[in-house]
Amino acid sequence: MGIRNDIRYNYARLSVLGKLIVINIIVFILSLLIPFLFNLNSGAIVNWFQLPKDLTDFITQPWSIVTYSFFHASITHIFWNMVLLFFAGRIFLNLFSSGRFINVYFLGVIIGGLTFLLSYNLFPVFSGINTALIGASAGVMAVLIFVCSYIPDQDVRIIFFNIKLWYIGAFFVLLDLVQMTYDGNAGGHLAHLGGAFIGFLYARKLYEGKDIGTGFEKVVDGVGNIFKRNKKSPLKTVHKQKSSYKKSNAPSEKSVKQKQIDDILDKISKSGYESLSKEEKDFLFKAGKE
Repeated sequence: MGIRNDIRYNYARLSVLGKLIVINIIVFILSLLIPFLFNLNSGAIVNWFQLPKDLTDFITQPWSIVTYSFFHASITHIFWNMVLLFFAGRIFLNLFSSGRFINVYFLGVIIGGLTFLLSYNLFPVFSGINTALIGASAGVMAVLIFVCSYIPDQDVRIIFFNIKLWYIGAFFVLLDLVQMTYDGNAGGHLAHLGGAFIGFLYARKLYEGKDIGTGFEKVVDGVGNIFKRNKKSPLKTVHKQKSSYKKSNAPSEKSVKQKQIDDILDKISKSGYESLSKEEKDFLFKAGKE
């Protein structure tokens, strides 16, 4: 019971980004472990959740438009997806709520999946190819291109040098366009581009004051609650205090810093990111690294 409570407590403390990464890793491990333990075909589990290219097959497993994103083909596949998600997700959550993060990520997953489905059923070049889609890349690309579009001129440090976010976004989009024609994973790259498109559109519309994810958020609100941080800790400590004890009214350093962050986010919501001073932008970005 103690270990279980520790796991639940530590999971509850994770941000929505951390929970999403943990779930992806757990699903990947189980997709390998269960077939091994029960002597099943390696694809026995994945086949139920991957996104098939045929529309008739998709109709029989409509849940696959979302579940495909939790399965990965290899360790390198999930590793780079999670690294990129962590990088883009931290920047995203410095600016917006966890609810909006879920909106962008899963809209990217769905639009990426639909892009894959429609392309393989409309374009003759893909006829006769037997394939299916797995991987979180479309959702990851949606988050990445969202932040690259919303704050394109923000500098980020890559190893030994600084680079603007829009350069990073442009690099990944061009990489998908080029690789799509020759590396045998056209379906994956099409899904990436679908995710990138919705990430770009979401950011541009939000910059204009329109949140295109509002309707989607209402539909998946119940699912999104799985990833939301619990406000109450599952472990509770109770102790007595002397009646003469007086609670200090002096704000802590952490609360002062959080107020500065909240003030900056309020300013962004009212006037946009570009209304921030250089000092405010640097403060917000550094705060996300701590």
